[in-house]
Amino acid sequence: MENSMQRKAYLVLENGRVFEGKSFGYPSESTGELVFTTAMTGYLETLTDPSYYGQIVIQTFPLIGNYGMIPEDFESDRPYLKGYVVRQWCQEPSNFRSEGDLDSFLYEHKIPGIYDIDTRALTRIVREHGVMNAKICLSYPDMEAVLNELKDYRIVDAVASVSKGKQVSTGPSDADFRVVLWDFGAKGNIERMLLKRGCRVITVPCFAKAEEILALEPDGLMLSNGPGDPAENTEAIVQIKKVVERNIPTFGICLGHQLLALARGAKTEKLKYGHRGANQPVIERTTGRVYITSQNHGYAVVSSTLPANSFESYTNANDGTCEGVRYTDIPAFSVQFHPEACGGPLDTGFLFDEFINLMRSSAGKGGKTDAAQK
Repeated sequence: MENSMQRKAYLVLENGRVFEGKSFGYPSESTGELVFTTAMTGYLETLTDPSYYGQIVIQTFPLIGNYGMIPEDFESDRPYLKGYVVRQWCQEPSNFRSEGDLDSFLYEHKIPGIYDIDTRALTRIVREHGVMNAKICLSYPDMEAVLNELKDYRIVDAVASVSKGKQVSTGPSDADFRVVLWDFGAKGNIERMLLKRGCRVITVPCFAKAEEILALEPDGLMLSNGPGDPAENTEAIVQIKKVVERNIPTFGICLGHQLLALARGAKTEKLKYGHRGANQPVIERTTGRVYITSQNHGYAVVSSTLPANSFESYTNANDGTCEGVRYTDIPAFSVQFHPEACGGPLDTGFLFDEFINLMRSSAGKGGKTDAAQK
């Protein structure tokens, strides 16, 4: 809002560094886990991605907001991040689809922003020291009090805080394939990619039980993305294990990829600063082909812990971490990156077609999988 444009603000890092900037968006203080994204476009998707729950996001691209706010491109109904850090924000966006500006959007949703900060220097700190907590302050902080607060901050109940609370169905009732989308903080484009391929999508909340999902007689199961530490979702992991043992074709994305691996006995680990951006190269192990992918995660599956009846299908070209798994004893596969990404590269959208083919090959004449008919 205009009256906030020259108000000083401070970003305090857990390591004691302080960056002075100016406040925009909602004029309040906020504490969160400080992360950065290297995406050069797609700030609308970043702002509305539920996977940023509990985090203060740095945009490394210097100018943000130039094409305004376009609700049709949002990934959820509202932002879940704790704060937004940019070098410069555009006060007069230019786009025929724009329905507002960045500052007003943040103000409406009570998200504090800070700008006129050297985001390049800030990002280098996070890269060198790893993800850390930070606080946006509207006055010069009492450092001892703030550092104690940052030391104690934890992201808790992340998935439960972003998952839809009820079952919702979309798409034609007579569709060839009924897909249950298990919502752990699903980006809206996952549903859109399934609907585009003619599926009936039944979205269920994160706390759904295996019996409830099996009762829906799905042809396929989609495990969505979401925020937080995957290993904390102990009940969901138990329920996923029960469902996939019924041989229902399954596709996991991001957090869903991690939860499926945990359900099959693998382990996950926290990365130093994660992968967040639209330019992450991954290598397909069977062909050596490199795909450019969109990613947003702070944890990874530990390749060496994968079960015997599986293999790593994709690997991150930068740091060698696991980017995909295929299972040989059940009809299931998963990827760490976002094949539905928008904005972002569309290189890996074919994985949704692979999921359709997996359901088709597993289906009986009636269009239902053998497992769902049992």
